[in-house]
Amino acid sequence: MQRIIWYPLMSILLIGVPGQAMWGANLDDSYAFYKPAHPIDVAQTTREMNEEAAFKLVWNLPQVQYKARTIQRLSRGAIKVAAIVDGLPTPDDPYYKVRVYEDQPDHNSTIYWFRVSKTGVIEALDVIENKYVSLKEWQEQIRRRR
Repeated sequence: MQRIIWYPLMSILLIGVPGQAMWGANLDDSYAFYKPAHPIDVAQTTREMNEEAAFKLVWNLPQVQYKARTIQRLSRGAIKVAAIVDGLPTPDDPYYKVRVYEDQPDHNSTIYWFRVSKTGVIEALDVIENKYVSLKEWQEQIRRRR
């Protein structure tokens, strides 16, 4: 169980943080609609998952950042990518739902759906099968499509 929690956190630290520094000039965080009042302590996400932490876990995924940069570059800045926490945990569905979408001038188009458990485990929606799959399985699907 510990491995499941640590892999996403380590990927954020090893890929997401240096990646943010490298690509910061290309992608402005203002496209993210959820603005935290204070920075997140990474250790906090393993103890207490909240809306802000769930958002940051998804927004900092390398695939999400890559997609955001690609769309912004191809549209020459006309289309921005944003994310929003679109659902909170309930007794029947104990997940935070995070939607990543294109924020176009006249409409929004969803790119990815994710759900984050209270322990910080991220799952992505496989729209073809209409079911949530592990982050590792989703990443493999993306690699096969490229």
